[in-house]
Amino acid sequence: MNRIVQAPCGGACVDASGGARLSASGETIMVQARWNGSIIADSDDTVVVEGNHYFPRDAVDPAVLQPSETTSHCPWKGDARYHSVTVDGSTNRDAAWYYPEPKDAASQIRDRIAFWKGVEVS
Repeated sequence: MNRIVQAPCGGACVDASGGARLSASGETIMVQARWNGSIIADSDDTVVVEGNHYFPRDAVDPAVLQPSETTSHCPWKGDARYHSVTVDGSTNRDAAWYYPEPKDAASQIRDRIAFWKGVEVS
């Protein structure tokens, strides 16, 4: 049975924006996701939607992701699926999410993963 959670957007979904972060000099900035003392994702090509960085799937360490049955729904992005994140034996349940088949308005987050629940992204 699927677990349903409150979507990270809190139900107040708005249009997407994003792309790589740029410094004042116009250089791209590397964005990292860290949890439990480890870097779990690293990319200069994140898409920012509603303040969340969506990392390309291949920028996320696959060894830290465990599939979850949890789902949520955003009216404009579609149905989200979740992964739990495990680092050094500690698990952060449903701390990563993605949209396997995002709606057209959110097509730029296809094959990308975002984080919450204490995962630090900077």
